[in-house]
Amino acid sequence: MKQVLEFEKPIVKIREEIEEAKKKLAAKPSDKLAQQVADLEAKADALQRDIHANLSPWQRVQISRHIARPFMLDYVKHICDEFVELHGDRHIGDDNAMPAGFATIGGQRVAILGHQKGRDTKENLLRNFGSAHPEGYRKALRLMRMAEKFSLPIVALIDTPGAFPGIGAEERNIAEAIAFNLREMMTLRTPVIAVVIGEGGSGGALGIGIADKVLMMENAYYSVISPEGCAAILWKHREHAPEAASALKLSAQDLSKLGIIDGIVPEPLGGAHNDHAAAAGSLKDAVLATIKELSSLPTSELLEKRYQKFRSLGQFTEG
Repeated sequence: MKQVLEFEKPIVKIREEIEEAKKKLAAKPSDKLAQQVADLEAKADALQRDIHANLSPWQRVQISRHIARPFMLDYVKHICDEFVELHGDRHIGDDNAMPAGFATIGGQRVAILGHQKGRDTKENLLRNFGSAHPEGYRKALRLMRMAEKFSLPIVALIDTPGAFPGIGAEERNIAEAIAFNLREMMTLRTPVIAVVIGEGGSGGALGIGIADKVLMMENAYYSVISPEGCAAILWKHREHAPEAASALKLSAQDLSKLGIIDGIVPEPLGGAHNDHAAAAGSLKDAVLATIKELSSLPTSELLEKRYQKFRSLGQFTEG
């Protein structure tokens, strides 16, 4: 079943009218019907442009979670010439929520890793709804260290509501695994690019998000807490999620203004779920351009810039 977001319903209604008019036109061709179809298509395009030019942060959160949105492995399929997946953290086991491996993108060899969600119940259970266990973060770091050894750029694709908060994950030290990644990624002697492709939830996102350049897809979000979680704490009810989303400044547009991220990757009109190939093309161009920029820097300068980037985040005033 196709997922239709609330604010998309007026567009869907016109698209349905277009389909009906096309059926009538096919059955009984006429200049009047042809003009009606053309007018409706122009109206639908104009309405879609208007709606998507004025999206609220909460609406962008909804798009970031769209079931048809391209996930990590969808992007890998579109942008990578070849991909060899590696498994296991060499401590506990493998984590299907965090695929990782080596690939080539436009002839450029890279290590690529990220969060993977599912589109149905069976796949979501396999991928744990995109919430990685400690094994996922340790596997990611194992791959990153291999990339460092062979002087390969690292590409991390972030799409998670957060790291898995279950008892098993706590028993296997999920907080330590994430914290260890934060420290170790800061010192990797190879370029690191992180892209938030959908949800960027809290420490689960940060665990693979320490990078020389942090990019975001146009309709992704990146936040210390979900809007629903924030609303439950501040307003005592999840129905205030839209207000929380605005207050959190979690959109790519807000985070770019604040200097938290380094760039926004454009999506096709209506969102990445409407055209996977176009969204992947934008991502590929952004990744290759960023690798080219970072590869020109001496290692010492790369590390210093990375350190200063994260040291400069946040502002405060003394009363």
